[in-house]
Amino acid sequence: MGKFKITLIIILVLTLLAGYYVSTGYYSKGERAGTISKMSEKGYVFKTYEGVLNEGGYSGETGTLTPRYWDFSAKEDSVVNKLRDAMQTGERVTLTYHEKFFQFSWNGDTKYFIVDVVFLPKPKQPVYEMLPQPQAAPPVEIDTVAKSTQPEVI
Repeated sequence: MGKFKITLIIILVLTLLAGYYVSTGYYSKGERAGTISKMSEKGYVFKTYEGVLNEGGYSGETGTLTPRYWDFSAKEDSVVNKLRDAMQTGERVTLTYHEKFFQFSWNGDTKYFIVDVVFLPKPKQPVYEMLPQPQAAPPVEIDTVAKSTQPEVI
């Protein structure tokens, strides 16, 4: 009976470790850039923040600007504070995310969890300089010109 209990405990521990890894681990990571258009806190017991990133976009097929939206989840307070700042200011950001194996109902509405937010530098505004005005030619005296072209009469 002793070997059966040890084997059962080992199987149970391995199953719990595998379940923990699948629910908290990730298999993909990446970055996306755009502006935050929505943030909300959701959940009855396990609270997560759900948001939408507007990536913008140009459709080559139709030749129009078509916004692309990307849903994400966030848990960490420091990340959520940066996301709120980005949404309130309307600044462009790059979101670094981890894609989870599965989407569990207690773990957010999406498989994409934000782990960092980087504010993108604002584009430089073009500087318009005033060109110097051309200088006027010195005034020409009409009498002098007339005298030099006409012969003198004595």
